[in-house]
Amino acid sequence: MTSERAKRFPLGLEDLVREPRRPEGRPGEVRAAALAASAALNARQQPAKNSPLGSVGKTQAKSPARAQTQAQATSQAKPQAKAPIKAPVNSTLKPPVSAQAKPQTKLQAKPHATTVAQGSPARATPKPAPVNKPTAKLNERAAVPNVALNGALALTSERVRERMVERLRANGVTDQRVLNAMSVVPRHMFVDPGLAAQAYEDAALPIGHHQTISKPSVVARMIELAAAGRALNNVLEIGTGCGYQAAVLSQVARDVYSIERIKPLSERAKTNLRPLRIPNIRLHYGDGRLGLPSAAPFDAIVIAAAGLDVPQALLEQLAIGGRLVAPVGSQEGQNQVLTLVERLGPAQWRESRLDRVFFVPLKSGVI
Repeated sequence: MTSERAKRFPLGLEDLVREPRRPEGRPGEVRAAALAASAALNARQQPAKNSPLGSVGKTQAKSPARAQTQAQATSQAKPQAKAPIKAPVNSTLKPPVSAQAKPQTKLQAKPHATTVAQGSPARATPKPAPVNKPTAKLNERAAVPNVALNGALALTSERVRERMVERLRANGVTDQRVLNAMSVVPRHMFVDPGLAAQAYEDAALPIGHHQTISKPSVVARMIELAAAGRALNNVLEIGTGCGYQAAVLSQVARDVYSIERIKPLSERAKTNLRPLRIPNIRLHYGDGRLGLPSAAPFDAIVIAAAGLDVPQALLEQLAIGGRLVAPVGSQEGQNQVLTLVERLGPAQWRESRLDRVFFVPLKSGVI
């Protein structure tokens, strides 16, 4: 410092240096801050010639603000050194539980977190990145599997079945009992998993062994015709298939008896119906053309296969005043007509031919 400058500034920069403020915090942090402040003052009081950086060392000695900033940065960096050295800084950023279900790299700390360990005052320990609430909800929803469909499509919702019921109502089905039954029974549980996406379309679907599950509109139409607004006690179904129509009938009638001539399909129907725990269905393996005399007479009989005529044994098992619904016509599927037979007396029946349909053939025997 020149003599002229000394006159203008009688006090040296050393006299203007304030004692660093003691940081508040835990005892370990206060001690680390005091050591850092002491180290900064000792470095500033050393002669410039001892500094290996020459003029750069002088500049640092004349900048108390920088020394104070370094002291504060050191006090912030020291307590963090107590954490295990091998643990990265961004390990403190643990994403919420919902975000862990689906890893998201955006939730990891950015590279600037490493500057915190180096003592940069411009970077404080970053707070965990905020998680978008809709994304978290989607992740939570994705973590819960759909048991009925193994996560395929959300076909188990009541809204999907309600849309099917709305189409049935638009097509002329008016019996509210039938519409309720169609809305309750989960049709997707009776078809192959690969066809589950088509379960609530108005289409017949294959169920194996050259058999099909009937269209929802045909099932609803046949049951409505058989019931005709009456309270049904005993109902007989010929052709159990996968068990879907029997499940719908169980919601309308008190007792449902169903016969299937193909053994694997009879077993499959049992498997499909077991989770639903329907108590009023009786499944039988046998020749459907012979009916079930032990449980006759029946208020209604529904035949889910087409024959050239209605077997006489089934007509005899129909109660007086009962109704039988069956497709009648060529077994090749041409010119099949949905037929309604009403028993008027001990030896009197009335037949009505209604809609064009397409069913698998009605055969005798068992396989």
